[in-house]
Amino acid sequence: MKSIFHLAYNVKDLDEARRFYGEVLDCREGRSAPTWVDFDFFGHQISLHLGEPFKTAATGKVGEHMVPMPHLGVILQLDDWKALAGRLEEAGVDFIIKPTVRFEGEPGEQWTMFFNDPFGNPIEVKGFRDLESVYAA
Repeated sequence: MKSIFHLAYNVKDLDEARRFYGEVLDCREGRSAPTWVDFDFFGHQISLHLGEPFKTAATGKVGEHMVPMPHLGVILQLDDWKALAGRLEEAGVDFIIKPTVRFEGEPGEQWTMFFNDPFGNPIEVKGFRDLESVYAA
């Protein structure tokens, strides 16, 4: 079964959200209203609503890193991941975890980066050479 994931969460400013998600992340804007805006988040739908962003804490241990929980993310082909990492670096995004490879040479080898949107919502982007290896054990 093929499906598209939907996630709705809060941001404090829709214009700033449009700049970050639309221009920096290069996500296509969809429908909107005065209190929310939808984006095509790498093939999935996110709905950003005006409100107080959710609270997070660095409680997730992955490898040697403590990562913010909860967080959202996406998995990209490695070339797309590298292009996005370059755009984020050019935009001066402050990384929680800078673009790096982890589990190198092991099943599940992946490139990752963590950053916050302008409202403190944590985002992880993973890159894989082959998306068939995402669930490799």
